[in-house]
Formats: sequence, C-alpha cells, structure tokens
Amino acid sequence: MASTSLIIRYPLPKPTTLPFTSNLSSIKFKPLQTTTPLSFPSIKLKPFQFTTKLINKPYAAAAASTTTTLPPPQPWQGAKLKPLLASVATGLILWLLPSPSGVPRNAWQLLSIFMATIVGIITQPLPLGAVAIMGLCTAVLTKTLTYAAAFSAFGDQIPWLVALAFFFAKGFIKTGLGTRIAYHVVSLAGSSSLGLGYSLVLSEALLAPAIPSVSARAGGIILPLVKSLSEACGSNVGDGTESKLGSWLTLTCFQTSVISSAMFLTAMAANPLCGTLARGAIGRGIGWSDWAVAAAVPGAVSLVVVPLILYVIYPPGVKNSPDAPRVARDKLQLMGPMTLNENIMAATLFLTVGLWVFGGVLNIDAVTAAILGLSVLLVTGVVTWKECLAEGVAWDTLTWFAALIAMAGYLNKYGLISWFSQTVVKFVGGLGLSWQLSFGILVLLYFYSHYFFASGAAHIGAMFTAFLSVATALGTPPFFGAMVLSFLSNLMGGLTHYGIGSAPVFYGANYVPLAKWWGYGFLISIVNIVIWLGLGGVWWKAIGLW
Repeated sequence: MASTSLIIRYPLPKPTTLPFTSNLSSIKFKPLQTTTPLSFPSIKLKPFQFTTKLINKPYAAAAASTTTTLPPPQPWQGAKLKPLLASVATGLILWLLPSPSGVPRNAWQLLSIFMATIVGIITQPLPLGAVAIMGLCTAVLTKTLTYAAAFSAFGDQIPWLVALAFFFAKGFIKTGLGTRIAYHVVSLAGSSSLGLGYSLVLSEALLAPAIPSVSARAGGIILPLVKSLSEACGSNVGDGTESKLGSWLTLTCFQTSVISSAMFLTAMAANPLCGTLARGAIGRGIGWSDWAVAAAVPGAVSLVVVPLILYVIYPPGVKNSPDAPRVARDKLQLMGPMTLNENIMAATLFLTVGLWVFGGVLNIDAVTAAILGLSVLLVTGVVTWKECLAEGVAWDTLTWFAALIAMAGYLNKYGLISWFSQTVVKFVGGLGLSWQLSFGILVLLYFYSHYFFASGAAHIGAMFTAFLSVATALGTPPFFGAMVLSFLSNLMGGLTHYGIGSAPVFYGANYVPLAKWWGYGFLISIVNIVIWLGLGGVWWKAIGLW
C-alpha cells in the first residue's frame, strides 16, 4: 500500500504545480485512474501545521510535500516588567509611609512619584520620555499636581535650549561643516585620542566666560564637534563602535563642562544668583575677578586631571593614530572649498554665538538667540522642519527633562526642600564639631542632595542661603563659605544626566550607557571635591579667603 505525507502550514502556499492544485481558499485533487476507494486513515496535528496521510486508493494524490513557515510570534513591545515593577514598588513604598513631621502630605506624595520616576529613568522599563510622562500622569491622577503645574516646565527655557542644540547639531553634520572642523582639529592634534580630548576641553574652557549658558556651549558648539570627530574616527552610535572614541570623548567633554562653568561668574546662568544670595546672607557679593582668581588653580588642575582619569578608567578603544593628521589633511583636500550650505551654517553659528555673548547688552536671552539661528537654517533650507521632527532624541530629552524640572520645582514649592535644609542645619549644628568639620559635612550634604534636582538654579535658590547661613553661624569664614558653595553649585551637575543644562545634551548623543554615566559621574565628583577642597583650600588660604 503506497502512502505519502502532505504537510500544510499556514499561510497556505501560492498555487503550486502538483498532482493537485491549491490556492488560499481550496485544495482540488486531480482524479487518478484507479478503482480503489479513497480513505483518510489518520490526521496528525502539530503546532502551526497538520499532516494528512493519503493512501493510494480510488482518488489518491501523488506523493508530494509543500511547506510554508508561519511568521514568528511578535515579541512583547511594552515595558520591561522587572524595571517597571522596581519603579512602581519604590513609589508605592514611599507613598504608604507616613510623612515625617513638618513635611506636608502633598510634598511627600510628590517625592514618592519623583523617586519612582528617577528609578524608572535609571532602569528604563520604557524610553526616558515615556517614563517621565507616566510620572506626570500619576501626579495629575492623584491630584498631587494640577495639569498646569505638571506641564509647567515645558515653558521653561532650558529644556527648549537643549532640544534646539540637537537641531543645530543636525545642521553641523548634514552640511559637512562639523566634519570639516573635525578634520582640522584632527590635523592639528589628532595623533592621539587624548590630544583630541584636550583640544576640545581647552576650546570649551576658552568659550566659558563669554557664553553664560552651558547648554548653549555644550549643544551648539562642542557636541557637534564631538559627534563629527567620533564619526570621522569610525566611532558611531548603534553599531558597536561607540567605545572606539565617542564614549570617552562625550563623557570627558561633559565632565569638564561643569568644571569650566565653575571657573567664571559668567560661565553658567545661575552663577550670578549665587552672588546675589551671598550678598543677602553675608552682606558681600561675589565679583567677577574674585570668582575667577579663586577658581583658577583648582579649575585648571581639574581640567587636566579629569580627562586623564577618565582616559584610564574608561579608555577609548583607539588611543594612538599617528597617521590620523595626514589622513585628515587628505580628507580636507577631497572635500574641497566650503559649500553654500556650510557657509550659511557657519554664519548662523557666528550670529548665534555672538548673541549668546552680547545677549545681556542687547536684552536677548540664549533660547531666543537659538530660535533665531534655527529660523535662519529653516528659511535657507539648511535644515528642514521634517528633519527636526525626525530628531527623536531631541523631543525625548525635552520631555523627560521638562518633567523632572517641574517635579523638582514643586518639591521646593511644597516645602520639602526647606524642611530638608532645616533638618540638616539642626543636625550639623548639634554635633558640636569644629567649623572645618561642620562645613565639610554641610558641603557634602549640599553637593549630593543634587540627585533630587534637575536644575542648578533650583538647587541654589532652595538651599544656598540656608546652608551658607548655618555655615557662617558655625564659624565658617562667610566669604569663603559663599565661594565654596558657589563652585560646588556647578560641579554637582556632573552627578547625573539631568543635573545641569549640558547633561541631557551630551547624554542624548547615546554614546554612554546610563549606568556608566551615573557611576563615572559619582567617581569624578569625588575627584573634583578632593581637588577643589584640598588643593583649592591651600590656594584659598594663600590668597586670604580664610
């Protein structure tokens, strides 16, 4: 008895030339010349297929096999469940705990939502923007924040300046201007990765006193160069080559941006606020030259040491490239003269940077200058609006950064930060320590409480006066205390990917994973504290600050 197996899997195959014909709706058997009755003795079912044995009796089909594979089941597209549970559990535990004495209930509820959001941003069950939106949704649903309060920071300048920086970077890369500048830098200092890093660090430090927005410096000028240099050296995002150069260069330029911001009164938008608050607390403000002289030695040492330490603990894959300067010069020759779009991009950059430098005189703020520059690029077609809409990282960064600013701001408005400051003051004051030790404790608490802030200005406004007043009452020289807290108000921005305006800009380049960003941020914070309070303390003693 002859028998064959016919295997059919969904979807059914296209019509096939066989002893029978088939299509998606039917199977027709061609009769054969036989007189034996037709029978189907067995039907065996398997996952996604069935097998039928056809035995040659009256109308048997000839032996044949046809196989079509089912599409694989779609993978889960939703949140990663374990990170999501960790985030939700953090919020629920804090929510259910009784609020400490003196802390309003709405402040404690907002803290639980804020901490759940931070855990979600660290563990990333969803993209950062989605996590932030969920945090705002929870705050509104629980009536912890009103809708207007939850989304209030979307009208803040800093998140928009960060987003605009990505659009500028798009123009740099698209026109080839960034690549051209990168090749020029490589031709001069490109024989080693360390040389490239120091050239960018020096460039940013020279710009710092003239451009009072670290977001503008980082996103509008330094980040496009970092990306262009990395790509020119074969280090691209998403193809496994990030560690060749881009990871180290990105983290180095970010960490040194907070150092250069600490070196000049005009290098960060919130620095003048420190001077104003110091005048109110101790009766003496901080002048530009006072600030620059006091920060010169520890700042210069940090700018040299921090890139070197990162070079050792987070090294680039490509360290030496002796042929790179020659290759860069050859590439420049191949590129030829600057194109029209490159010239427009360069002119727009000079216009924008000029407005950043002289904006105080002209009464034009940094974000307005950036919007004007982007408008020029859009009108001339150097960058299109469709390209801006396609910059998903820019919009994602805008979303999560604005959400954190809003929640952190309302933690202050609801009284949590003032309660924390007063608690610290009472605790440190009751220890009976020398002013040096007491001030050291205050400094560390001030510095590492920045994990709860998405803005240097918000942190300064909430805690600077209280901590300076307590330090002075415990015997710390008033002007010395004001200067140290002012410097730390910049350096603490290096802890997280949201703590200062340049952080989301550099993090958004996607060269450095979040865990490494936080881990190395903490390590470099220790290095900076040792340099600024150790070597800096000696320097400040020499110039008579204490």
